[in-house]
Amino acid sequence: MSTAKRTDTPAPAPHAADSHDLIRVHGARVNNLKDVSVEIPKRRLTVFTGVSGSGKSSLVFDTIAAESQRLINETYSAFVQGFMPTLARPEVDVLDGLTTAIIVDQQRMGGDPRSTVGTATDANAMLRILFSRLGTPHIGPPSAYAFNVPSVRASGAITVERGAKKAVKATFTRTGGMCPRCEGRGTVSDFDLTQLYDDSKSLAEGALTIPGYSMDGWYGRIFGGSGFFDMDKPIRKYTKRELHDLLHREPTKIKVEGINLTYEGLIPKIQKSMLSKDIDALQPHVRAFVERAMTFTTCPECQGTRLSEGARTSKIKGVSIADACAMQISDLAAWVRGLDEPSVAPLLAALGQTLDSFAEIGLGYLSLDRPSGTLSGGEAQRTKMIRHLGSSLTDVTYVFDEPTIGLHPHDIQRMNDLLLRLRDKGNTVLVVEHKPQTIAIADHVVDLGPAAGTGGGTVCFEGTVEGLRAGGTVTGRHLDDRAALKETVRKPTGSLEVRGASAHNLQGVDVDIPLGVLCVVTGVAGSGKSSLVHGSIPPGEGVVSVDQGAIRGSRRSNPATYTGLLDPIRKAFAKANGVKPALFSANSEGACPTCNGVGVVFTDLAMMAGVSSTCEECEGKRFQAAVLDYHLGGRDISEVLAMSVTEAEQFLGAGEARTPAAHRILERLVDVGLGYLSLGQPLTTLSGGERQRLKLATHMAEKGGVYVLDEPTAGLHLADVQQLLGLLDRLVDSGKSVIVVEHHQAVMAHADWIIDLGPGAGHDGGRIVFEGTPADLVAARSTLTGEHLAQYVGSGTRT
Repeated sequence: MSTAKRTDTPAPAPHAADSHDLIRVHGARVNNLKDVSVEIPKRRLTVFTGVSGSGKSSLVFDTIAAESQRLINETYSAFVQGFMPTLARPEVDVLDGLTTAIIVDQQRMGGDPRSTVGTATDANAMLRILFSRLGTPHIGPPSAYAFNVPSVRASGAITVERGAKKAVKATFTRTGGMCPRCEGRGTVSDFDLTQLYDDSKSLAEGALTIPGYSMDGWYGRIFGGSGFFDMDKPIRKYTKRELHDLLHREPTKIKVEGINLTYEGLIPKIQKSMLSKDIDALQPHVRAFVERAMTFTTCPECQGTRLSEGARTSKIKGVSIADACAMQISDLAAWVRGLDEPSVAPLLAALGQTLDSFAEIGLGYLSLDRPSGTLSGGEAQRTKMIRHLGSSLTDVTYVFDEPTIGLHPHDIQRMNDLLLRLRDKGNTVLVVEHKPQTIAIADHVVDLGPAAGTGGGTVCFEGTVEGLRAGGTVTGRHLDDRAALKETVRKPTGSLEVRGASAHNLQGVDVDIPLGVLCVVTGVAGSGKSSLVHGSIPPGEGVVSVDQGAIRGSRRSNPATYTGLLDPIRKAFAKANGVKPALFSANSEGACPTCNGVGVVFTDLAMMAGVSSTCEECEGKRFQAAVLDYHLGGRDISEVLAMSVTEAEQFLGAGEARTPAAHRILERLVDVGLGYLSLGQPLTTLSGGERQRLKLATHMAEKGGVYVLDEPTAGLHLADVQQLLGLLDRLVDSGKSVIVVEHHQAVMAHADWIIDLGPGAGHDGGRIVFEGTPADLVAARSTLTGEHLAQYVGSGTRT
């Protein structure tokens, strides 16, 4: 048979499977989107831009990613779906061509005290296996090196029947690596007893100073009915036994007035009711009590390593697992590469790859024992990325929420390379982003706008980056904006002296932070900026610190409740109508009885996805019909809450509805660029940048002389940065000192004084590499920041 090939065969017709190369969205109406229709190319990098609040997250996260997630959940059995969160279908006419979506967002990682960078990635698990194979002395399986696993020893009779014989095995052991003293937390807590009670008083006189422990209610009856102590005897006269019963007694069944109850000592009771919860989730007065009454110290037994003695003494080449986790990851990677052990070669290769990913992504300065709750939003997002970099999955949609937050311009280049690597593996990469450096690498750009809130929600431009530059949209016009260096800088009125700062990686830093000016602290990620600013300038008298931590709040919380704006509005309504203020709260007496003041009714459909529908009785207004009969300036309370901040400022600023206390708060909200938010919008729908600006507006009322801001440009569009700079200028001109931790070159160029930390990250940083004016930094070009700032101010148009 001839093997000659024919050369005139026609090209094969395109396969039908290859035609699905678009994600098509038609008629999206989630949040403020106005019937948005877009076509997003697959296996490409698409960047979504637009001013803050224009609808980017609504399109990417709440429509595309949410529907993908919902469809995946529907593939599970009805039994499994019963255990999963139920997702409502987004309001959109057509969603075609979706692939599995992996969301890599900026949600802070779990605040569990036992969650570390190592446990959040696979690095810790691989290290434990490594030590269980090579560690000497050998102490047991991988669990023996895990600070989350306690050692268990149990004895009892197990009867084994073998024919007529019976054999008894009586012991069971499991070796864990948890330090028995601190239970794997690394710190031990002690109670300051003087904060629990006043020992000169008796229980009957109200000796207990713990929130909620009043002698008028059930606690009084339980203490009195227990019979363990004399209620009229001052605590300082208690016997040892009585004091032990008061503080430490284990749960004991008692009968009080014919009712079966349990009595328990104060300390175990407080540990269960207050200390087992995340401290940020406690009510303010309870949190204040816990902070007063608790003293946290490094565990004396494990020296903060969280590990049992066995796990600490088992070593490889003189290094224990505690030492390995405490090393900077870039050093640990070098140590792992130096281990030449053929029996575990595949494990060493996988571990080396994971650790190298940390360095590539710009997190080589972390250590594996760093608690994950202490990572910033940007660091948490990059830590989550590590799982996906080595993944074998392709044809997946990766969704990123501003991956450049918290990154120095030098690090943004590395992040761009990673995004392109994910794309080149055959994945669709969707990125919500404001930085021109990242917008520049996009294959496709979708620009939403033109304004924020109700003024946004439409697609202003779709196409290439060149097309965006040439287009007349807000983003296109500002893409090449460059803030110029200031002609003159303000002179400091004083200084904050910092001497020998050594928190985290700071290497005995001495610096004078000027007051009365706009001072910017900068440097690559991990160079020690936050350690310097937050460690040396504690919030307290005269210092207002505004960070990016999440605002705690349910869907009942909104800008009006968070800023305290609702109080003067309720009082104004009550005064105008001669009724009590509680009627005008959707969380109190005025709430619609059907939906309890939430505005929507959640219907749980058991095995199927639950549905939230607008409450029929109040039509989503959240109030009883009777409450809406009361008016202020011709508007009812639900109409006022539906107003945007800008509308409400005009409404409450003059005329019959004039409310000076409310007007002052609204002016501050407009000042920070939140004029487009509606007063009743749930806090859960705000972006990270919006939350920080909401906090800033709230704090501006405080009598602070020094404002410390942590990356206030996070989540801000290029056009909004100008407004923020104006606000910072007004703060300084009114006599305040503003200290900003920032990477944005426009803010650096606008500063009066720059403190640059570095030269690198982790133990390669922690030193001052420059302090002086921005002009001097550009002229010297002596640091990475100086190089990037010089490039920035040297190109583009001046604004």
